[in-house]
Amino acid sequence: METRINSLKVFTSGYKENSAIIFIHGFPFDHSMWNNQVDALKDKYYCVTYDVRGLGTSPVEDGQFTLETFVDDLESIIQLLRLNSPVLCGLSMGGYISLRALERMPDKYKAAILCDTRPESDTNEGKLKRAAAIKLINTNGVKEFVSGFVPNCFSEKFIKENSNIYSEIVERSMISNPIAVKGCLLAMSGRTDTTDTLSNLKMPVLVLCGEDDKLTPPSVMKAMADKIPESKFFIVPKAGHMSPVENPILVNEQIHSFLSSII
Repeated sequence: METRINSLKVFTSGYKENSAIIFIHGFPFDHSMWNNQVDALKDKYYCVTYDVRGLGTSPVEDGQFTLETFVDDLESIIQLLRLNSPVLCGLSMGGYISLRALERMPDKYKAAILCDTRPESDTNEGKLKRAAAIKLINTNGVKEFVSGFVPNCFSEKFIKENSNIYSEIVERSMISNPIAVKGCLLAMSGRTDTTDTLSNLKMPVLVLCGEDDKLTPPSVMKAMADKIPESKFFIVPKAGHMSPVENPILVNEQIHSFLSSII
């Protein structure tokens, strides 16, 4: 089912009586990156996906985004759908949103699944890369930015062997509004560091990382997992930064196993 919540496009699948999972996509993608997970889980769980503000079919408005705005949006969805202790599942930027949400209101969530993400805020080098990306969009347009950025999100093997899927994802990203893409870059650049509160998480957490992830490599994510008391860390083979898309069967198996152990 499709609906609008706080002007965002929200999609629900499954029975509302079941335990809820909220999937938060990465940048510069949209809710469809979770299609394989929703298809695999909707019979047993109430699956909620949505387009983060400015991306997909959600409104751009003025493009002045902050990560706190994104977390506000998430909390609005939970409130208006009346979700009781949902599980959060976020990838990359979706993981930043999840980590900050867990920090703000840890008692609201049953568990978390963190995919190919990190708790640290941007270093000065990272902020300069975001600034350079904004300059590139201003000068040459969002298509050139996407064509240079998105290949880093996938393993070379996946791009070569799944060219149709990859091309579709790139094309969907290329039609993103440049104001929104720049707004997301600014939001990520200005996010707070959530590292110090990882040890306070009193819930089960599954940490998944593609073995060929160039943006948040396994060593980085293992260090994050080690700081979370009830975490399980798993390296997804044959996958880069977009592990749920690149190796959905194995990711779904890990999520199924994790959820079965806590729900």
